[in-house]
Amino acid sequence: MSGAGLLRRTRSTKAHADADRAAGPDHNGPSEHRPSRPPALGIGRHHRRRVGLRARITIFFALGAAILSGTIAAITYYSVRTSVLDQQTTSLSHEAVASALLLRPELQDPTADYPALLASTAATDGSDTLLYKQRRWYASSVRFTPPRPVPLAFQRLVLKGSDAEETIAVANSPTYVVGVWIPAAQSAYFALFPLSEVANTLHALLAALLLAALVVTLAGALLGSWAASRALRPLHEAAQAALDIAGGRLDTRLETDDYADLAVLTSAFNRMADRLQERIEREVSFTSDVNHELRSPLTTLAASLSVLEGRRDELPERSRRALDLLGAEVRRFRRLVDDLLEISRLDAGLSDVSMAEVALGDLVTRSVAATARPVPITFDDTSAERHVLVDKRRFERIIANLLDNAQHYAGGSTLVTVTSDRRVARVSVEDEGPGIPPEERERIFDRFSRGSSGRRRGLGEGTGLGLAIVAEHVRMLGGRVWVEDNGARGSRFVVEVPILDESAP
Repeated sequence: MSGAGLLRRTRSTKAHADADRAAGPDHNGPSEHRPSRPPALGIGRHHRRRVGLRARITIFFALGAAILSGTIAAITYYSVRTSVLDQQTTSLSHEAVASALLLRPELQDPTADYPALLASTAATDGSDTLLYKQRRWYASSVRFTPPRPVPLAFQRLVLKGSDAEETIAVANSPTYVVGVWIPAAQSAYFALFPLSEVANTLHALLAALLLAALVVTLAGALLGSWAASRALRPLHEAAQAALDIAGGRLDTRLETDDYADLAVLTSAFNRMADRLQERIEREVSFTSDVNHELRSPLTTLAASLSVLEGRRDELPERSRRALDLLGAEVRRFRRLVDDLLEISRLDAGLSDVSMAEVALGDLVTRSVAATARPVPITFDDTSAERHVLVDKRRFERIIANLLDNAQHYAGGSTLVTVTSDRRVARVSVEDEGPGIPPEERERIFDRFSRGSSGRRRGLGEGTGLGLAIVAEHVRMLGGRVWVEDNGARGSRFVVEVPILDESAP
């Protein structure tokens, strides 16, 4: 479809455009909130590849064209073949009978030169003649040794007084044989006419028809592919609109003017998108309002707690323990409110993105050092000198959240590894904790999800939002994040971001 097509996006705010520009040159559009994972190796799995709808339509057109062209070619070939052979054999039969009638007076002379008579009746098209008279065979050509190549049954039929005709193979070439009984001379006259030229003509016709059928089949496949592309374009645009909405572009809508047959579908889709956008915007607004409303009493609580902690030594032992519990919960509550406020800003597209080109080695080293955690860092041969385009504040938050997550649920991180290739850089945070079951490796990046290990250990320091914030920040940097096994024990969280220079081998 030309023009705007089925897809239409309306930008009600500037936030989406700002986020898209900030994602960098390698950003190919918004991804889902759920972090992407590297493709599975597929070991032990057998996936059945299903033929797509476009391929099915193309195959259907190609098969239809092949069947139609093949049928027409077969009908044409056999019709022409039958007609040509009938005409040719009828003409040759008349010629053989006429030659036999011309020989009849001469054959009654017992002193006649029979080979010369046969040679005088032979045509110039390569035909040969045989004569059976007085229990002897005569031939017009030395190519044959009479009675060969005339079949024995055919000879007997003619010698009994019946005229006959048959197509036989002589030296792998079709030959038309006509036998005429001459009662006055008590002789049998046989004429052999080669049909090689007719056969060659028919073979050429068959090759031309097969070539035409192949061309028609290919044309049918091309026509089917074009028709499928035109017919399925609205579905592709609807699917793309759904992906855009899933990726956060809630203002994406479908046009209804160009496809009258899809008016009901596009109208229902747009209504659904409107309601979804309204609901998400209400939830974002509600979350943001709640966070702001919580900050005021939380500030008061924190100030009061600071006063009480300043006079902690004056309190009895039981009150000190209560004060310690209250302080831990207030600080955890403050982190939760801060995380909720950051999540709400990310959802609303109000978080600024400041992309800068930095060296990967310096970026990772400073990000780990900012957490004040003594975690060793290893680089491969060239990763430290590679450059990436990232928001340094967001990257530092990613590393800090991953190290905090390892501290809360796995006893702390053991190693940070940095690797790279021609396209991407990978920063891995490893631990030796209880590990994460495969069925939870995507779900732990959801909000307020801490996995079965966190619930089993009874740890309450985390807010359940740290990995969700990591996923959001990585998405805005144009990368992806996933978790995998760290050898026999523990987990490895891998952050992948695009690199700038592609000159390294």
